[in-house]
Amino acid sequence: MTVVHRGFEGVGGSVDESAEIERLFVTRYASLRRLAALLLDDPGACEEVVQEAFVCLHARWSRLDDPTKALAYLRRTVVNLSRSRLRRRFVVRRHPAAPDPQGGDAFDGAVAALEAAAVVRALRGLQRRQREVLVLRYYAGLNEAEIAATLGVSAGSVKAYASRGLAALKEAFEEV
Repeated sequence: MTVVHRGFEGVGGSVDESAEIERLFVTRYASLRRLAALLLDDPGACEEVVQEAFVCLHARWSRLDDPTKALAYLRRTVVNLSRSRLRRRFVVRRHPAAPDPQGGDAFDGAVAALEAAAVVRALRGLQRRQREVLVLRYYAGLNEAEIAATLGVSAGSVKAYASRGLAALKEAFEEV
């Protein structure tokens, strides 16, 4: 694999940060990809997960308590992203899209697309935690305990975020 270095200096990172992230990429990319390959069964998804983990590391570098733990952060991120991919895949398999018995026409498809876009817009208008809780609950199919563990909050907080988020969505759709 050929690595083309463009650096992160232009993206807001310091030279030391960029050098350390580049060093981790060059020395650990293959092992992180193998980790993802053991968790996933799709080579393309493995590459995407590892690349996304490095993007997450770059975005969170300034908030790392100890930069020497960056590799542990990358590993944990690869595991979490792999879990997320598997969950999404499981949900899709468990709930396949049912064919429209009436064969729907282009108008029905356009209306469905507009409704989906409205839901996405409304979700984007929510506070970050409310959006995360609702997406994990209704898209990923996680229960309160799983959501709490994923987000690192209490189950009570999950209930509160869900309740407030649903109320905000209801209010947004009542205005339409």
